[in-house]
Amino acid sequence: MKEIEFKIKGLMMDPLTNSPIVVLQETSSDTLLPIWVGIFEANAIALQIEKVDTPRPMTHDLMKGLLNHLDVQVTKIVVTELKDNTFYALIFLNAGGKVVTVDSRPSDAIALALRTDSPIFVTDEVLSKSASTASTTLSADKSSPEDIRKWLENLNPEELGKYKM
Repeated sequence: MKEIEFKIKGLMMDPLTNSPIVVLQETSSDTLLPIWVGIFEANAIALQIEKVDTPRPMTHDLMKGLLNHLDVQVTKIVVTELKDNTFYALIFLNAGGKVVTVDSRPSDAIALALRTDSPIFVTDEVLSKSASTASTTLSADKSSPEDIRKWLENLNPEELGKYKM
């Protein structure tokens, strides 16, 4: 399975469902992958994007601290699967030269990747599945994958900053 590197393009609210969306963009093209996430995970990602220091460690800061104390590095995170409208991810760790993978929600993996400056990858299988099923999350709102793609492509960069904590 081929892995393609992505970066975070932005975080925004879905105007139809009022759910937060992390928008990933392929590093070598304009391909976008929206991932609907929970409000707490979106806040964790937003705090890191905006470089906000919290008075006490948040969950993902705690995870980073634990890994650092155990001398374990996050080498990458990979969005590996899209099943029943749910994305799945793996966190790849280097623990004393041994590669360890940990199952994760993509939102948590992304929040941790941001904190550890780790690369974010998406498998080609997830990309092809998401392209063919992009509307299922919003099917009740009668949006087609093409509508969603156009909506995302036509967003101006300011729109991606409109996520408020």
